[in-house]
Amino acid sequence: MDDTTPAWASLIREVPDFPSPGILFRDMMPLLADRAGFAAMLADLAAPWREAGIQAVAGVESRGFILGAALARELDAGFVPLRKPGKLPGELFEESYALEYGSDRLQVQANAMRPGERVLLVDDVLATGGTLAAAARLLQRLGVQLAGGAVLMELEALGGRARWPAQAPLLALLKH
Repeated sequence: MDDTTPAWASLIREVPDFPSPGILFRDMMPLLADRAGFAAMLADLAAPWREAGIQAVAGVESRGFILGAALARELDAGFVPLRKPGKLPGELFEESYALEYGSDRLQVQANAMRPGERVLLVDDVLATGGTLAAAARLLQRLGVQLAGGAVLMELEALGGRARWPAQAPLLALLKH
């Protein structure tokens, strides 16, 4: 850890060969369990957005729910979950996307946000960018204003930032 790395980052555990051989999984659960570390990380995540007029935070299933809901509370905003198929009732918008190992879909309730609302998109990790880009497209289909995106960690070698909409800022607290 260098001088610019926040102290709370030491609470993220590296787990080799999970969920499959060759993958280095970054486990944020010890960070979430540490009251002071979690609070400090949330303060860092919220800081750039406090004066941005955020009205809702959209979190990507599932770890994005944890960060997104807590961040929404920090920003005095509402929280909207972006879910995998089959989890939400009512009229839905859906966006498909490719993963390193297949494909998936995200859904949001059609009436979850009002057109023009300023929304911050949150997830835990930016890897190849497929999930976050699909989530951004899904929000844009609702007619909301994508104020930006925030992730706990960015895996820079995978180039996911290139898939992010250029017109919206993207914050990554940690870069690996």
